[in-house]
Amino acid sequence: MKKSVFVGAFAATAFVAGMAQAQTLQAILDRGELNCGVSTGLAGFSAPDANGVWQGFDVAKCRAIAAAVLDDPMAVNFVPTTGQTRFSALASGEVDMLARNTTWTFTRDIDLRLTFVGTNYYDGQGFMVTRELGVSSATELDGATVCIQTGTTTELNLADFFRANGMDYEPVPIETNAEAQQQYLAGACDVYTTDVSGLAATRASFEAPGDHVILPEVISKEPLGLVVRDGDKEWEGIVRWTLMALIAAEELGITSANVAEMAQGTDMPEVNRLLGTEGDFGAMLGLDSDWAVRAISAAGNYGEIFAANIGDQTPIGLARGLNAQWTQGGLMYAPPFR
Repeated sequence: MKKSVFVGAFAATAFVAGMAQAQTLQAILDRGELNCGVSTGLAGFSAPDANGVWQGFDVAKCRAIAAAVLDDPMAVNFVPTTGQTRFSALASGEVDMLARNTTWTFTRDIDLRLTFVGTNYYDGQGFMVTRELGVSSATELDGATVCIQTGTTTELNLADFFRANGMDYEPVPIETNAEAQQQYLAGACDVYTTDVSGLAATRASFEAPGDHVILPEVISKEPLGLVVRDGDKEWEGIVRWTLMALIAAEELGITSANVAEMAQGTDMPEVNRLLGTEGDFGAMLGLDSDWAVRAISAAGNYGEIFAANIGDQTPIGLARGLNAQWTQGGLMYAPPFR
């Protein structure tokens, strides 16, 4: 009997907590703005341009969600967060979601009570050194000083890699990518380690990118995801399925240029369901039938967003690799809109 009372009390507490959190969508509608947690500045992913307007691969996801919910891709308040502050900003309600280089891990998902709604970019940790250092492999870094961001998965990955290879290193802790760049270029560390995409973005901002080498070793899996708080299934569904809409749109041939025309109806049932001409998927999310049309119109499908911000024709110069569609040998795969 005591066990039943305890379970009932626990369930009631969990229900109340869930109800308290299950208000994100209404809060966004009331304020007319999405609060999106991003990095403190990472070229190609999330950084303000010369006019102070935030641009980038991660920024585009925030704008797509704002378009879906508020019918305005510019109705976003971008909140810069560091590796140390991002989770507290989300847990406290300062931001509605995180769209930044945040790795999906067991403890973050379970112990921190966060919800990763899907993988936005498949990455892995690497190392960057100056060409003049004469190093061609990370296994040659014994005794190196290493710039590393605190509060990230890279700290443990770095320790594991050096220990496994019988090497020593001296960590140089930094808070932000800008600080890492400054310290690295000043010679305070021999090596900068972070996700390979972050290294490519950082190198692209240097005056002489060719003087720096990203070593071939990738020492970890870093699935970077969009993150929301636990306990709000409505908001979780909106963020998850907006991301999936962008991924599915690329596979289905829906682009920012043709989405309006395709939204008039096609002979492809899944396209029609996604774009709202069949079914009531928008209503299931608490949105109208054109939510995905607006999301795709904001900055294009996943492939368009990738190409425009970080692709091989940009200064960042990243190949699609694992982030190609599953039909092209990659891992990008949206569940069916059915």
